[in-house]
Amino acid sequence: MSSNSITNESDTFEIGDSTVHRLGFGAMRLTGEDIIGAPDDEDLAREVVQHAVDCGVDLIDTADSYGPAVSERLIGEAIGDPDDVLVATKAGLLRNRDGDWIAHGDPDYIRNQALTSLDRLQTDTIDLYQFHRPDDEDTPFEDSVAAFAELKDEGVVDEVGVSNVSAELLDRAREQVEIATVQNRYNLNDRGSREVLEICDDEGIGFIPWAPINGDDLDEHGDLVDEIAEEHDATRRQVGLAWLLERSEVILPIPGTSDPDHLESNIAGSQLSLSEDEVQRLTEAAD
Repeated sequence: MSSNSITNESDTFEIGDSTVHRLGFGAMRLTGEDIIGAPDDEDLAREVVQHAVDCGVDLIDTADSYGPAVSERLIGEAIGDPDDVLVATKAGLLRNRDGDWIAHGDPDYIRNQALTSLDRLQTDTIDLYQFHRPDDEDTPFEDSVAAFAELKDEGVVDEVGVSNVSAELLDRAREQVEIATVQNRYNLNDRGSREVLEICDDEGIGFIPWAPINGDDLDEHGDLVDEIAEEHDATRRQVGLAWLLERSEVILPIPGTSDPDHLESNIAGSQLSLSEDEVQRLTEAAD
């Protein structure tokens, strides 16, 4: 790891009773190939988690399906349950050795997965528990969300979030339980969740964009991103992260990596200050 640690300088946001820096860390890539099995170097994976925390990252996002179980276990082994770090996890997807992601929102399954997540994360309470994906074919959305609401009422989880939802589904979820965060795909080029982001912006709900700095999406506006990156002696990914942080005060990017240098580079994106003109040009590029 670098001896001169980069510091997370992003603004803060309140998730329930917790105040976190808006730039977090996505822990999906701590696993093996295709997000199945353990990584080749588990010690390095644990070191990356600890280093993120040492650099001021206090929002870590994972899921029981990453591995499955591997990412949660490594986080628990690396940092346990510190009071000053919010660890968010998700339930609602099954995996197989082919790497498929299979929606499974059965309430009994979700309740069971909460218990296994508690064990792997080495905690008594899940800080933020998110419904990973609606299971439209087999389980009514309201039934799945009700399981999360009950877990909150029972003190098993502190806050509830939803993921991969439309504006309509977000409204339906909010009728049953207070929703602290929404995690949908969103980045410089993919604005498909614009309407959901607007609701989160209006209601003060945290919006966690997954694939926040997807390389293919950055390539779509490569010339503009490169121009701005060169002006700031930055990378494309740092510009993409800086734009997200400027786009809305409720956006909580969680770039993921298993590489220490990439981790520090991502965190350094929190130190990049874009001008109003640069933010506008980037915003208009895909609008």
